[in-house]
Amino acid sequence: MHDSHHAPDHEGGHRHVHDGDPGHGGHPHPHPHPGRPTGPGRLGSALRSLRHGLAPHSHDTVDRVDGALESSARGMRALWVSLAVLGATSAVQAVVVALSGSVALLGDTVHNAADALTAVPLGIAFALGRRAATRRYTYGYGRAEDLAGLVIVLTIAASAVLTAWAAVDRLLDPHPVRHLPAVAVAALVGCAGNEWVARYRIRVGRAIGSAALTADGLHARTDAFTSLAVLVGAAGSALGWHLADPLVGLGITVAVLFVLRDAAREVFRRVMDAVEPELVDRAERTLREVPGVRDVGELRLRWVGHRLRAEVAVVVDGEATVHRAHAITVEAEHALLHAVPGLTAALVHADPAAVPGGVDPHARLTHHTTA
Repeated sequence: MHDSHHAPDHEGGHRHVHDGDPGHGGHPHPHPHPGRPTGPGRLGSALRSLRHGLAPHSHDTVDRVDGALESSARGMRALWVSLAVLGATSAVQAVVVALSGSVALLGDTVHNAADALTAVPLGIAFALGRRAATRRYTYGYGRAEDLAGLVIVLTIAASAVLTAWAAVDRLLDPHPVRHLPAVAVAALVGCAGNEWVARYRIRVGRAIGSAALTADGLHARTDAFTSLAVLVGAAGSALGWHLADPLVGLGITVAVLFVLRDAAREVFRRVMDAVEPELVDRAERTLREVPGVRDVGELRLRWVGHRLRAEVAVVVDGEATVHRAHAITVEAEHALLHAVPGLTAALVHADPAAVPGGVDPHARLTHHTTA
């Protein structure tokens, strides 16, 4: 059997590194990448953009995903911009809450503040994800993003509990809401700020493959709708129905529970190494089109932070030389890296095609796989 060996992998095979994966000593593959950075920081990024503009090429998929460092920087930028926008929104709303006593606006403000504060665990996760892999953490620290996703889910749950408590307390002890025009304006400010942040976070999260950032964007989108609900409570209070404000607060709690469900499901799937079945189908189709690949065996994909890894066994001619089998696995890796969005590393193992009456090449492993 043969493995492609562009960089040694801790699992005993070899992988083709397309992202400058730290800590593994991989070398670049033979053909040039005019779009890849040659220097750190803004200078390297600027030079890469200039070269890409002057010499566009067919490696767009690779260039989009091989910069794990750039992806993390983009995620960090999205977090801090979101923190600034939602922080300002929450500050404006908090002042109005203190003046008006609106429970519905309090719930909206709490959600906005919680959404802004989720930038902290995500920022820590992105910073950790940029650290080099070690002999203990051989896959790097990308999974810190999944832990941040769990923190976000808990934050959403806590904000729902706080809002529900305040709404129930106001239902039991109703009070009129003051400064209703200011409450209405604060609600519109919250809606605009949250929707802008939601679109921004979801767009960046999906672009870099970050489930945590996407979940955070979904949370912000729900807050945009709940901000509009505050207007309903203000209108009811203006008409003399004092229960409208706390009832809207309870409605906001229900809406947050729905986004909690969606965010928890997305983060749970990522923690459990779930991937989109479409990616698996695309990888299989791509491998079957590689010259020399007779069949595709076990194929596994997993996200490590916002970077996707693949492990696959391909069947090649049993009479092929070591060099020929290696060339096939290299071509298979290369095809995968171009075809599968988000893929930054692939481990391809070559199995010889079965010969009728021949010896099973994996016979020595049978008792392990059975166990």
